[in-house]
Amino acid sequence: MSLAFGGLQVLSQLSFQAQAGELLALIGPNGAGKTSLFNCISGLYSPRGSIRFRGRELVGRKPHDIAALGIARTFQHAELFPQMSVIDNILTGRHCHFRKQVLGDLLALRSARQEEAQHREAIDRIITFIELERWRTEPVERLSFGIQKLVGFARALALEPRLLLLDEPSAGLTREEREDLAHFILKTKQESNIPIIWIEQTCKWLAILPIGS
Repeated sequence: MSLAFGGLQVLSQLSFQAQAGELLALIGPNGAGKTSLFNCISGLYSPRGSIRFRGRELVGRKPHDIAALGIARTFQHAELFPQMSVIDNILTGRHCHFRKQVLGDLLALRSARQEEAQHREAIDRIITFIELERWRTEPVERLSFGIQKLVGFARALALEPRLLLLDEPSAGLTREEREDLAHFILKTKQESNIPIIWIEQTCKWLAILPIGS
């Protein structure tokens, strides 16, 4: 695949594969086109060429349709809803799993209440998995940047992804915060066996990952 904006060539004949259970790192400096690549996979940009996921062509699909296929991503700057609580931010990651029953929600029908309870249970499991219990009801604007990054990662997991895209997850974090995040990324890889594509500016801090991860 290739991507250009006018006369600016952002990506040129890029080709790679990510297999189930693989953690694939793409390394490059600012301006190398790493985030543009994720925007192509997510449907925000339309490149020339082909992007295939589980046998389906992604180029030309809308972002919400691509998310519904099970492709989740994090962002460099978390991109959370600052005045919403941790649990509600993570809940937005399950939007593809919500049924369209607006009338039932308005009338507080039993089926709507049951569905909401199921989503809340799923979020509770993720909060426990990422060890965010102490902050579950806190507005994210009150949390440190490191915790916000964990919330963004938890929100991506709420989609129940089949492919996870991590956009410079270590950016702006201390070494201790990086190690915490790496722990949960590797834990996700081991327990879910999904492909993870991880982009960073440098491979230097990836040295904290266990050999063979």
